Amino acid sequence: MKPTFLLPALLVSTASAAPVISAQSIIVNPAPTSLSVQVWTDRGSGTQAPNYLPGERVQLFTRVNQDAYVYLFNVDPQGHVDLILPNRYQSGGNFLKANTTRAFPSANDPFTFTIAPPYGLNKVLALASLTPLNLEQIATFKTQQNSFATVNVQGQGQLAQALSIVVSPVPQHSWVTDTAFYTVAAQASTPLQTPAPVTPNRGTPIQPLPGGERAQALSIQPLPQDQEWRTEVERRGSLAEVYGEYAARLRAEGYTQTGVKQAGNHIRGEFRQGSRRATLEVKQKGKRFEVKLSRR
Repeated sequence: MKPTFLLPALLVSTASAAPVISAQSIIVNPAPTSLSVQVWTDRGSGTQAPNYLPGERVQLFTRVNQDAYVYLFNVDPQGHVDLILPNRYQSGGNFLKANTTRAFPSANDPFTFTIAPPYGLNKVLALASLTPLNLEQIATFKTQQNSFATVNVQGQGQLAQALSIVVSPVPQHSWVTDTAFYTVAAQASTPLQTPAPVTPNRGTPIQPLPGGERAQALSIQPLPQDQEWRTEVERRGSLAEVYGEYAARLRAEGYTQTGVKQAGNHIRGEFRQGSRRATLEVKQKGKRFEVKLSRR
């Protein structure tokens, strides 16, 4: 997955085994290390970048061969950087035990990652370290209410340079990276081949959406706050998986599930938040799912 080509303008001398900035892997440790990390999406990765359509959900997976702290960054086609892990939603933090695979989000996490434009190739960088890293100069949680951090750098070049500074004080053998790719596509098609390294185009601006909002490749989708809300979706997956997605969003609002019953193709769950109550019902009709949420 890691190419041997390097951007001359961004290459850091390896005489002292300093971090190397690579077009594909973003940042590489040239020193020998027994630590390894892998990152991939629920549709795989490697020589091909799997396609996702806007509105589809994506799940990321990572694995380490030693106990380590893992940091996940997403870089979209326009150079915007998101820190996926750590976040304040993720159960278990960003410490992973050796030879275990973690999913982001997992089945118990109160959030989802939903695909949205801009279209094109996204990169997910996994950085594993045997010791915690200080990312204060890269990302910050602005307030206690922010569940995901605000990243202070833009573009893979700036991210690589900033991470090079972060890992410089730690022992050279104690960190390693891996990169996964996926494509946000306008329509279903054959997955794109992972491209050869190219010099980043720093002159491409980020195009704002109406109202000043920026499109994001990964976003948290809150539930509507209507007292009663219904929708019908067509989706691959089981009844339990669809119910779990909407139940996770209720938990993100602070609700606790107090009971759940399933009868055939119908799941009904009861939730509580202080004096408030909510009922979530999901019915399966073939490939379609009816979702009903009632609050009181």
